[in-house]
Amino acid sequence: MKVQVGNTSYRIGGGKAGRLILLVVAALIVISCLYSVRADEVGVVTRFGRYVRKSEPGLHVKLPVGIESVTRVRIRRVFKQEFGFRTVKAGVRTQYSTGRFLDESLVLTGDLNVAEVEWIVQYRIKDPYDFLFKIDDPELTLRVMSEAIVRRVVGDRDVSDVLTVGRIEVAQEVEAGLQELLDLFESGLQIVTVKLQNVIPPEPVRPAFNEVNRAEQDKDRMVNEAWEEYNRRIPRARGEAEKTVAEAEGYHLRRVNVARGDAALFTRVFREYRNAPDVTRRRLYLETMSEVLPRLQEIVIVDETQKSILPHLNVGGAQKGGEAR
Repeated sequence: MKVQVGNTSYRIGGGKAGRLILLVVAALIVISCLYSVRADEVGVVTRFGRYVRKSEPGLHVKLPVGIESVTRVRIRRVFKQEFGFRTVKAGVRTQYSTGRFLDESLVLTGDLNVAEVEWIVQYRIKDPYDFLFKIDDPELTLRVMSEAIVRRVVGDRDVSDVLTVGRIEVAQEVEAGLQELLDLFESGLQIVTVKLQNVIPPEPVRPAFNEVNRAEQDKDRMVNEAWEEYNRRIPRARGEAEKTVAEAEGYHLRRVNVARGDAALFTRVFREYRNAPDVTRRRLYLETMSEVLPRLQEIVIVDETQKSILPHLNVGGAQKGGEAR
């Protein structure tokens, strides 16, 4: 049996052996035509190295024997790159490498200090075509770009800002700048998040930085205590001042109202006195005596027409008898 391949013919033994070989070759050709794509992947099909199409998850058919090839790209998986440290074993108790990656982590700050910055970049593949064909090594490119953006952002800030309150803003700026640069290079990558894991001063100057941090914390604590004392005393003083002012205003109103009432009473009494002087005079006398006499301890009654000694009456009850005066 002869098999023609191009300009060359090959002779294959006949019989069952030849048919078996043909069946095996046919099976290999059929198998090479079939391929599957998993649920988190996209298949990129190339024909003689040139992009042809994309395949969604499932079973598909392609041209056999190297005419078309498939590259599976996991577009639904989130990848991670670590800078300044390496994870040895992930789990409940994650283990990290004891080695130091100072070539990645040492960053110069804006005030000419040095800080060790450890961070992670999480990303995914958003465009398989750009990922495979636009850049030679997208992951290496991402790594170089990430280091460049971090050094640029940290280089615009003071070391104290990077070590304390500015870490979240630094991560946000790095994420935005890195995504802008990746889009400019058409890398096909999408940044999910950038997180600063640890920002510490270099080991030779770490004790001095710790002293400075303790001093800053003491200063903040003293300021907070001063504000607490201020908030405790000032409102109380203001409350007491407002209370004093309110009492003075009440006393003022009370005195004015009493004076007005006394003036109105005097006016009415004077009007009645002009109409009936004798009656008014007697009434005033009696009312005055009714108010004065109960407050006296001893009462001495003197009658000008009486010629004999007048008994002393102890109205207060201190003595039973009386003495003549």
